[in-house]
Amino acid sequence: MRDLPSVLITGAGRGIGRVTALALAEAGWDVIAGVRKEADGAAIARPGVTPVLLDVTDPEQVAGLGAALPATLDAVVNNAGIVVSGPLETVPLDDLRRQLDVNVVAQMAVTQAVLPRLRASRGRIVFVSSVSGRVSTPFTGPYNASKFAIEALADALRIELRPWSIAVSLVEPGSIDTDLWRGALDVADTTEAALSPEHRALYGERFVGMRKAIRRTQKQTSPPEKVAAAVLKALTDDRPRARYLIGADARVQVALRAALPTRAFDAAVSRLTGGQ
Repeated sequence: MRDLPSVLITGAGRGIGRVTALALAEAGWDVIAGVRKEADGAAIARPGVTPVLLDVTDPEQVAGLGAALPATLDAVVNNAGIVVSGPLETVPLDDLRRQLDVNVVAQMAVTQAVLPRLRASRGRIVFVSSVSGRVSTPFTGPYNASKFAIEALADALRIELRPWSIAVSLVEPGSIDTDLWRGALDVADTTEAALSPEHRALYGERFVGMRKAIRRTQKQTSPPEKVAAAVLKALTDDRPRARYLIGADARVQVALRAALPTRAFDAAVSRLTGGQ
């Protein structure tokens, strides 16, 4: 396979995006690192990494990618994303719209913006999805919805772009040692505190169970370098896979979801998260 020297990665200011951007640069790539803040750009700038201000939900910044990118672009890694959590009964609809806008619509906006360059280079597209795009769990419904959606879009896009040999892959991490999981207990506290007294009474016991589940998960997170390694494989494998599942917890979830009847799977997940 020919060398793929240039890649745009979104959400490179922190977490998986930052680790992946640095890993790709170390592997010899010319990395254009999309960040939302100038301070994040200054922190990541170094030989092989060129920061560009890119709020993926800002149409003007997405439209301005043409001037910020090199003439030849060989790959895009759609990594930017947010997490909206809480019982679906209580999630403000504006928060749900924001979840889908950032994790789904904005991903496609960036992809559409760079596709002419990728068609010219016969490049590659990688979406950083999640095992949450294959297995739904309580209190993460908005996030699950966004990841299920990006999986569907990636599957369709992979088939649509076959005539131009543009490979499309999904990277599906389980729990990863980033700020997302380190701060998960604080997020649970904030989410519960924002509920009405009626909803706190209804869901209080579930929050106790969720905190126990979070503590268990925090002990088994995988390093973000594993995600970076999977992204690199998706960009360099001679025959890139449609999906790269990362982490023992992710593999167990997918295997159980496939093996168990829905009723049994639902009961098992409910028990693990403090339900009945």
